[in-house]
Amino acid sequence: MWLPCRCAAKYVAASFSRGVSASFLHALRRNRSSWNAAAFMPESSGFEGVSGRDALHDYSVSHSESFWAAVARQRLSWIRPFDVVQDCDLSQGRISWFEGGKLNVSVNCLDRHVHTCPERVALIWERDEQGSEVRYTYKELLEMTCRLGNLLRRQGVKKGDCVTIYMPTCPLAVASMLACARIGAAHNVVFAGFSAEALAERIRDAQSSTVITVNQGVRGGKITELKRTVDAAVRSCPSVQQVFVAMRTEKQVEMTDRDFVLEEEMLKEDDVLFLLYTSGSTGKPKGLVHTQAGYLLYAAFTHRYVFGYHDGDVFGCVADIGWITGHSYTVYGPLANGGTTVLFESTPVYPDPGRYWEMVERLRINQFYGAPTAIRLLIKYGDQWVKKYDRSSLTTLGSVGEPINTEAWEWYNRVVGEGRCPVVDTWWQTETGGICIAPKPSEPDAEIVPGMAMRPFFGIKPVLMDTEGKVLTSNNTSGALCMAQPWPGMARTIHNNHQRFIETYFQPYPGYFFTGDGAYRSEKGYYQITGRLDDVINVSGHRIGTAEIEDVVNQCPAVAESAVIGYSHSIKGQGVYAFVVLKKGVDIQEADISKQLNNMVSEKIAKYACPEFVQFAKRLPKTRSGKIMRRVLRKVVECDLDSLGDLSTLDDPAAVQEIIKGHEKLLSK
Repeated sequence: MWLPCRCAAKYVAASFSRGVSASFLHALRRNRSSWNAAAFMPESSGFEGVSGRDALHDYSVSHSESFWAAVARQRLSWIRPFDVVQDCDLSQGRISWFEGGKLNVSVNCLDRHVHTCPERVALIWERDEQGSEVRYTYKELLEMTCRLGNLLRRQGVKKGDCVTIYMPTCPLAVASMLACARIGAAHNVVFAGFSAEALAERIRDAQSSTVITVNQGVRGGKITELKRTVDAAVRSCPSVQQVFVAMRTEKQVEMTDRDFVLEEEMLKEDDVLFLLYTSGSTGKPKGLVHTQAGYLLYAAFTHRYVFGYHDGDVFGCVADIGWITGHSYTVYGPLANGGTTVLFESTPVYPDPGRYWEMVERLRINQFYGAPTAIRLLIKYGDQWVKKYDRSSLTTLGSVGEPINTEAWEWYNRVVGEGRCPVVDTWWQTETGGICIAPKPSEPDAEIVPGMAMRPFFGIKPVLMDTEGKVLTSNNTSGALCMAQPWPGMARTIHNNHQRFIETYFQPYPGYFFTGDGAYRSEKGYYQITGRLDDVINVSGHRIGTAEIEDVVNQCPAVAESAVIGYSHSIKGQGVYAFVVLKKGVDIQEADISKQLNNMVSEKIAKYACPEFVQFAKRLPKTRSGKIMRRVLRKVVECDLDSLGDLSTLDDPAAVQEIIKGHEKLLSK
């Protein structure tokens, strides 16, 4: 694996002075009795009548073009200024921002920071082997990126080509992404847990001629044969002409004529800086396409303001770079802001359940961003694994991927954050490019409600729609969550299928962007995500979100986590089926817990929402990124085992067999 020339795992970058914006934020923190819009966001000095966060948000929605124009000019380095801020028509699915402008994503993420602070640490690679982190400065990351970009260009990769990256979270994966952006190529980062068949499908769809991978992946103390997976995948991908293989371990792997050892090839290149001023696009998972300027601006802007990030902080997003969270908040957002970002290669429980918090202490992480599923997993192991380590460096805690239940939120806030760190429950999607609804930014000391995403970000105008496609204007109501106006970070199309893009996101509610999620708006106007609309159970005509039931079930002191699905019911239409994982050491009869859960659901929601079946399990089937595979659970309950589909992304496929046996046992009672 390519390492900095000094190869020092404990290297500490030279200290550097903080910028003006950092001093503004520090002053803001010291004087919490007042809120100065211009100090908080320098661009707002030109926004007439803006004196607070709410007024700033109102301006960003009512004067969208002037708001985003000011932010884009201030926060991105342009080769050629844009002529038109936006040309969007949601009724037609036409999304275009900053027309006429040119910039280079790699330059915005690297070069401009090298000019001012070359020895600032850009990446901290938290390797699977605990305590063996490696730091890369902006200067070193730029050199790596330039060598890789020169190599790709020499090997025939050109503007408009799409390079598939099948790698674990590591510095060379980041450099590969930035090298593609540098030469105007698109990148298609495929999660390194996907099977050969799934990888091949994505390679073919992207029509990639170049694949970048590693010999082996290392995660949770286990070895995965990624090169072998690539070999199997490319057999059905005639477009692939070359495969570059980085060496994560010392294990030699079989190499063919089209295979090259990446580090050896990079050494043949020089690190002369070059620029190809292009405006190529970046391919995202699921075929969604994000373009450069709008996406980069939105990722950087949300990263700074949602998490309160400032120069000198260490940002710890533990998502895999194969997912959109890793793209936006491990790579592009932090690097565009000149930040220090952590690349987490391991798991939350390796070598023990204190891994996250030991890392926080050792790396002095300031903002921590993880998934509710991981938080619920760690609750099972007790508070001692958290309290064992110093977490005084933490200032903000974030959750991402699904709504966080109240109990997990409160544990996260009370135990991990010691009651002093705001917990930002963020809502967004691959389609949105970045965070759209979150408790922060807000007025100083503004309330944060557990389990609610709460406040729209700047420039975001959410609306709730009823079943007839009418906008719900009152509070204390639920409906389909849509966006009433465009924002720079939103996806532009689905690769090779723009008609599907229109049908999925713009036709259900003409003139609006349909998120596919349901939401509740409280009396105070705060938003709570109730789950995917296809995760809504219709019990005897009563519609209830699975996330709402799970939130109540997870409030039971004996429950570590749960997953609720709907199943066909001959009388009610659908019934409620709950999978429940108990905390370690719980010594209560399962029948008593089932009764307790039904009483809780009946009291907090309604009797019709009570689970007909409660299946207890040691664990739930999850992807390596921590998401519960509800699709698999649904197939098990429906007894449709022949349609379980691809299970290669599961952290441990054996969990599915445990669920199947438990289901059969429950039915036999």
